[in-house]
Amino acid sequence: MSDSRSDRSRQPIRSYVLRGGRITRAQRRALDELLPRWGLPYTPAPLDLDVAFGRRGPRVMEIGFGNGATLVELARTRPDTDFLGIEVHPPGIGHCLLAIEAGGLTNIRLIAHDAVEVLAHQLSPGSLDEIRLYFPDPWPKKRHHKRRIMQPPFAALVADRLKPGGTFHVATDWEPYALQMLDVLNAEPRLVNAAAQGRSEKGDAPLFLQGKGARPLSTRFERRGRRLGHEVFDLEYRRR
Repeated sequence: MSDSRSDRSRQPIRSYVLRGGRITRAQRRALDELLPRWGLPYTPAPLDLDVAFGRRGPRVMEIGFGNGATLVELARTRPDTDFLGIEVHPPGIGHCLLAIEAGGLTNIRLIAHDAVEVLAHQLSPGSLDEIRLYFPDPWPKKRHHKRRIMQPPFAALVADRLKPGGTFHVATDWEPYALQMLDVLNAEPRLVNAAAQGRSEKGDAPLFLQGKGARPLSTRFERRGRRLGHEVFDLEYRRR
C-alpha cells in the first residue's frame, strides 16, 4: 500500500485551484461541441503547431486567458498570427469558445490543461514568438508564495520556448508580486527587460512598461484591481 503522504509530496505544486463555477447551458454546449473543433488535447509529446493551425506563421501563447476576451480581441485584430490559449477553468473555456464561434475566427486553438506542463512537454524550444501572462493569482499570503507561477524554473522554461527576439509580457496589480517578477526575470540570463533598453544604468530600477503595452483591453482582473485602488504593473522581456 502506498503512503498517501508520500504520494501528496510528489505531486507538483499548482499555481491555481480548480474552483467550482456555474456553467451556463451555452458554455456547456460549447465545451461539448466546439472544444473538439478548436481545442487541442494535452499530450506529453511535442505538438506540431503547423499541423494544429494548418499553416506557418507567428505564434502567441496566452497563459490563463480567463474568459478569453483579450485572446479573442488579439486574434481578431491580428489574423496573420496564430494564438494558443491555455486555461483550466471550464466556464472561461466555454465563454471563449462561444466568442470564437461568434467571431468566425480560425487562428485560435485552446488547450484545457496546466500551462507549465504544456510548456514543458507539449511545446518545442524556440516555437513561440510571444508569451503572455496577465494577472496570475498573486497568492498574497507568504506561506502561499510557493504557489506563484513566476519562479526561476518557469522563467527558464519561458526563455527556452521563445524564439530569439521573442517577447514575454506580464501584468499584475499586486506590487509585491511585480517586484518578485522583476527579480526572477532579471535573473534569467536569456531575457532582457525591454523597458530598460536605451536607459542608463543609474539605479532607477525597478523598470516597468509605461502604460499597458501590448494588451489591447482591460481584463476583468485589471478592472477589479483598479476599483480597489491597485496600480497595474506591466513587464516585457525579450529573448536574447
